[in-house]
Amino acid sequence: MAANATVKSAPPATSAAEAAAAFERRDTRNRWLLSAPALAILFFASIGPLGIVVVYSFLTKGGYGGVEWKFSTDAWASVFFTRDIFDDTLGFADAHLSIFWRSLRLSFLTTLLALVVGFPTAYFIATRPEKTRALWLFLITIPFWTNLLIRTFAIMEVIRNEGIVNSILIGLGIIDQPLQIMFTDTAVMLGLLYVYLPLMVLPLYASMERIDFRLVEAGYDLYANRLQVLRRVILPLVKPGVIAGSILVFIPSLGAYVTPRVLGGGRNMMLGNLIELQFGQGRNWPLGSALSITLMVVVMVALLFYVKNAGKSGVRHG
Repeated sequence: MAANATVKSAPPATSAAEAAAAFERRDTRNRWLLSAPALAILFFASIGPLGIVVVYSFLTKGGYGGVEWKFSTDAWASVFFTRDIFDDTLGFADAHLSIFWRSLRLSFLTTLLALVVGFPTAYFIATRPEKTRALWLFLITIPFWTNLLIRTFAIMEVIRNEGIVNSILIGLGIIDQPLQIMFTDTAVMLGLLYVYLPLMVLPLYASMERIDFRLVEAGYDLYANRLQVLRRVILPLVKPGVIAGSILVFIPSLGAYVTPRVLGGGRNMMLGNLIELQFGQGRNWPLGSALSITLMVVVMVALLFYVKNAGKSGVRHG
């Protein structure tokens, strides 16, 4: 009788499993149908234009802008090389390489300065009483309320020849003539630092807010000095925030257009200005497309570096 009972109870269990599987398939299908509009918008608004840029990079430059539908790799070769107009020999494109190097150098220095300024700022906010932290974060995010161009003009009023910095230095008798800061790499770097500094402070604060400061006190109890506590306790705990903030500052700085255009005066171009020049005055759309894809590859490498290191940090620190 027990065996018969067991045999009789098997079909309902099988039916329940089939019903559960059917429900899961129906739920998966409904999820895909609900997400289909968003996926379509993502494709046509992002992946589609990107595909057009990739195709354009392998076409021939048009006579008066645009492209001719003839396959060519000249645009990709022109990213790093140039062809002599007399003997048709290839040589390095010094202008492009100089702009690439300036973009990487200024982006790296901007990220480094943002870390130097943003780290103590985030630490200060994280160590304030909880009631006042919101106020300090509010003050940090105020610059995001204004347009990027307005913020760039604001920093220009500070560093120009008749600006606040030179007026104070001349008034104190430290200098006799205004310092030429505008239209230099220094001006571009200061502008990028001012614009993207909040993007460094916020991830650092998010990491520091979760620190158990009893660990810091334990470090002092073990006779560690401030530098040792910073290096052995605080920095390992906030490493994900450091990496996230660095990526958030480095990537937009690398492709910046407005700030180098205004503060660099058109002479200190970065990658964003070079790309705009090719699509505008240069009328070389394939080269502009190839430069755009090159910039995107650099950004992807930076993002992969972030994902790899963030994953390691998550495993190590739980």
